[in-house]
Formats: sequence, structure tokens, C-alpha cells
Amino acid sequence: MLQATLSLPDLRRHVERELTQNILPFWARHGFNPTTGGLAGVVTNDLRVYPEVPQHSVLAARMLWTFAQAQSLVPDPRWLNAGRQALALIQRPFWDGAHGGVFWNLDPQGQPLSDRKQVYAQAFAIYGLVAWHAATEDTSALTRAQELFQLLEKHARDMERGGYLEALSRPWGRLEDMRLSDKDLNSPKSYNTLLHVLEAYTALLKVWPEPTLRAALMDLLGICLDKLVYAAPFPHCELFFDMEWRTLLSKISYGHDIEASWLFWEAALALGDEGLIRRTKQVSLDLADSVRSHGLDVDGAVFYDGNADGPVNTDKHWWPQAEAVVGFLNAYQIGGRQEHLDAALRAWEFIETKVIDPVHGEWFALLDRDGQVYPDYPAHPESHKIGPWKCPYHNARACLEVMRRVPKR
Repeated sequence: MLQATLSLPDLRRHVERELTQNILPFWARHGFNPTTGGLAGVVTNDLRVYPEVPQHSVLAARMLWTFAQAQSLVPDPRWLNAGRQALALIQRPFWDGAHGGVFWNLDPQGQPLSDRKQVYAQAFAIYGLVAWHAATEDTSALTRAQELFQLLEKHARDMERGGYLEALSRPWGRLEDMRLSDKDLNSPKSYNTLLHVLEAYTALLKVWPEPTLRAALMDLLGICLDKLVYAAPFPHCELFFDMEWRTLLSKISYGHDIEASWLFWEAALALGDEGLIRRTKQVSLDLADSVRSHGLDVDGAVFYDGNADGPVNTDKHWWPQAEAVVGFLNAYQIGGRQEHLDAALRAWEFIETKVIDPVHGEWFALLDRDGQVYPDYPAHPESHKIGPWKCPYHNARACLEVMRRVPKR
């Protein structure tokens, strides 16, 4: 891998500029439909708008989280206003007044399109509401997050075998098809959903030290370490599971593994159990080492996925690059090894040279192995600036985490 040219203080300055001058202003300006107040739909790389695309609760929750966190760290009336817009969407029309929880998506007119209760979406709603409460002391947001926690514990948690189901019906009944997206396997439990329930519960515990929440998070982190993490052929997490925790697909997601490396650590710190902290530290370092050894290209970018033999999908999506900055920086801070800091810095350099759009703003969603941007939406359905899965959460969070972890000089 090429040597990094940035220093850690350079990284701190660069991310603050990127956050405050590019990511946040872009989403405040383009993230909402100015006519309806709903989500924008799809916004292409060259800023054409497709408002007829369904609105997804995950995107609204991620926008809420982003602007709330920004307001906490770099306050600005623009972030507060945008956060209020996202909060209004979560509270209504995404909120199910009859059964509780958030709908999966809405039609462009704001009516429920898919009213299922995807657990992944409930987790992100908790995450966003907790951040809003922390930023504004809005107790109603915390109350709603607590309600979502209780709903997940009652309906989605597998009390016998551990973990949480992928999805339930509107009244919280069982579903045959629980897939998160068309790309995912129809499995009752998944790494992706469990990771983000863990993330949400960690955030909630920091503002609500409720014993039942602490016990649930303790159990979930144990499940993640015991059931998701595999040692062979090198440390990694499996993706999809049946009810008995048998793995259903042999594939490695490098982006999720480097993200998990630091989210596992954050959960252990929030719980404060010394034995669990020691165990989690080793798993976090092992996952970071595996991604550095098996999931990086020579330019420092993270490949999309692979298997025991190496990378399979060599595309470079925007979000694994953002998670690499945080994951490798975290590994450096808990392990002290220079190679992890170098990997974090190289990841940011790739972002700056290839992923950030200097013309229209924000980040390109999808590049090929050579760093070329894929044709714009709708020619390629995942190539756009804003969409159901293209959000400000990963890249804004990378900037925010660096700003929290690296002192300003």
C-alpha cells in the first residue's frame, strides 16, 4: 500500500472543513422536497431530482441523527432547522399511530407504501431520536426512543436463542419474507441488522441507564462476539443466519467488518464491564487487521466484498471508505500500531481524491476498482447523491468521530 501523506492533525482539519462546508450544507439544501416537506427522492450526481421515488424511514432517521449530532458539535441554525424537518417526518408520517414503530417506506404523497416493521429501521429511528434528545433536551424524542426499545424487546427479540428478527408485519406479527433489500438473503437474522440494533442500544444507554436496556445490550454484544465473529479463514463476521445461528452465505463484507470493529468497542465501553472490554478489544483489533490485510486495494480503498480466497466485488462504495477512516483510527487508538493510523489516513486520502465531488458537492456513491464513477442514475440505480440508501450518516459520522477523537490544534 502507498504511504499516507496526511498527518493526524491534517486529517482533523480536513474532516471539519468537509463536514461544515460540503456534507451538511448539501443535505440541508437538497435533502428535503421543498414543496411537500418530505424527503427529496433521488438526487443524481448532477443534481437532477426524481421525486417519485418512495421515501424511506431509514433515510429520515439517518438525516435526523446527522443534523442532531452536528448541532451538538458544530451548532448552526441550519442544522437545527434541518433536524426539525427530519424529526417531523419520523414523528409523523413515518410513525405508526395504531401499532407503534416506523413504517418501512412511504409513497411520494407521504402515505404508507410498505407498512412492515423492519427492525433495522426501528434501530435507526432510536439512533436518530436519541441524538436529537442529546442535542436539544427534547424529552419527547427520548420517550419515543424508549417506546421503540420496548417494542423491539417485546416483539423482535429471540429470548431463547438470542438476537433479533429481521422484520415483522405492521401489527408486529411474523413474516415469511424478511429481506432488508433485494440484494439481501431472506434470513431471520442478519449481521447488518444486529449491528445497528447494537449501535442504537449503545446510544440509548448513554442517555438512559435503564437496567433492562443494559442487560439487553450486554446480551446482544455477547451474541455478536459469539455468533457473528468467525476465526477462519481469518477473523470476520458472517452475514446471514437461520434461527439456530447457522450461517447461510459464505461472503465477507469488508465495510461492515471495519464498521463493527469500532461499534463493538463503543458498546463494550458503554457497558463498562472490564472482562467484556478486554475481549472486545481483541476482536476489534482482529477485525481491523483482517480488513487491512484482505479488504484493501493498493490505493487504500476498501473493496465491497469477498470470500476466503480474496475480494470478489472490487467496486468501491462510498460508505466503507468512511467507515475505514473511523475503524482504523479506533484500532490505532486502542492498539497503538502505526499501520492502523496509516490505513485511516490513506482511506481519507482516497476519499478526498476520488469520492468527494468538487463540482456538485457531497460524495459519489459508487466507483469501480480504478476509481471511476459509475454512470449516473437511472443508468445505474445506485449511482446518485441522495437516495433510499445514500445518506449523510456514514460520511458525516466519519468526520464527527475524527473531530471527537483528535484534538484541534
